[in-house]
Amino acid sequence: MSTYLFPVFAIFIGVIIAFVTKKQKSIGTKLLLAFSGAFLLALTLFDLLPEVYHHLDAKRTGFFIMCGILLQIILEFLSQGVEHGHEHKLEEDKKFPWVLFISLCIHSLLEGFPIHHHNDMVYGVLIHKIPIATLITTFLLQSNHSKTQIIGFLIVFSVMTPLGTFISNNVVLAIEHLDYVNAIVIGIFLHIATTILFETGEDHKFNLSKLIVICFGVFMANLI
Repeated sequence: MSTYLFPVFAIFIGVIIAFVTKKQKSIGTKLLLAFSGAFLLALTLFDLLPEVYHHLDAKRTGFFIMCGILLQIILEFLSQGVEHGHEHKLEEDKKFPWVLFISLCIHSLLEGFPIHHHNDMVYGVLIHKIPIATLITTFLLQSNHSKTQIIGFLIVFSVMTPLGTFISNNVVLAIEHLDYVNAIVIGIFLHIATTILFETGEDHKFNLSKLIVICFGVFMANLI
């Protein structure tokens, strides 16, 4: 049950953080984002990647991982990089940000697929989604969208990862091709995590703090 609930809890925690930080993008959120990137990357390399290579031949695995990287590049083009902490430009009207919404939902749906056979990945997704939910909530609160639109956005976004896990557990076609989907998800995770890790901070003090939390993220992942 935790595999379904943890991603939802992550969104709830992120929303609370957005309100506590008074709708501002804080240094703490950036550091949490760096920790989540390192934690997710380490879990992917320690757990998910070896498993996929075990079931698929190396060249085919590499091909689908590359497909995942390219897919994430496309999704980030549509979402303007919210998945790894870039601020989305505020719209001046009240049009619902459908492109952002759809791209984030696709990303969120796919990251739910590996959780069933790799239950440790739920912790990586949990940590990853908290700062993302904070940033998305911050954007929505600063926009001109109504409360109904904001709540609807967050509810649908929160259930997409559990939906991906449910599909991977119960849909025959998804089960038969799960290793291929997991390889695509690995590409998505690799691109997001490395983008977070290689982005520089505003000053050397922040870079040092970021280095510390990255090392801590790798260490924590190694303990799981």
